[in-house]
Amino acid sequence: MRVIALICFLVWLYVLWTCHRGRLKFFEFIIGSVGLFVFMMIWIQPIITVPLTKLVAMVAGELGELTGMYDSYYQYSMLFIPKSTAAVSLYVDLECSGVIETMAFLSLLWFFKVYNVYEKVVVSILGILGIFAANVIRIFCICTMIYIWGNDIFYFAHSIFGRMVFYVFSIALYFYVFTKAHIVRQRVGNFSYGDQNQEEDKVQPEKEQNKHNQQNKQGGRP
Repeated sequence: MRVIALICFLVWLYVLWTCHRGRLKFFEFIIGSVGLFVFMMIWIQPIITVPLTKLVAMVAGELGELTGMYDSYYQYSMLFIPKSTAAVSLYVDLECSGVIETMAFLSLLWFFKVYNVYEKVVVSILGILGIFAANVIRIFCICTMIYIWGNDIFYFAHSIFGRMVFYVFSIALYFYVFTKAHIVRQRVGNFSYGDQNQEEDKVQPEKEQNKHNQQNKQGGRP
């Protein structure tokens, strides 16, 4: 399996280099993002999943202990919600850890041409923290609903409401990182959304200089 993955990785690098050399930016972005996500899931995901699930359970557990609604056994990636009728235990697994969402975000970001390398590093760190915080808030909302309404609301809290909360944060993150950044930095001719004033300051002296040169030429004619 490792040999096959390594061969696929080398083929991916060659195809990516070919797209970059041929200036096929769309295919470079698609192939690069998908390939990076797949290889991170193969090599990195098994390493960081368990520590990340424990960290999520620990931080979410701090909120539970602060509010007195549930307890955390982060060593086992477990959250325990005591109820008078029936206690509920939640296990933080791969889906609840945010690993998949984090790797998808990083895969798209590092083949997004709007940012330079330094900006990508900064945005990566902020994005990871944002996804982690959104995931903790999602789990806290799920545990809160179960604490208030009991185990009967587990499916709605986990599969519907919790996902909606997480998706709202994710959409906001993707909007500011990808959509807004692309709109602000895109250029149409001599017009740039982000540097409109700077462009005007540059264009105005050039127009005055061209006008001055034309007047000199006209004045020097015999």
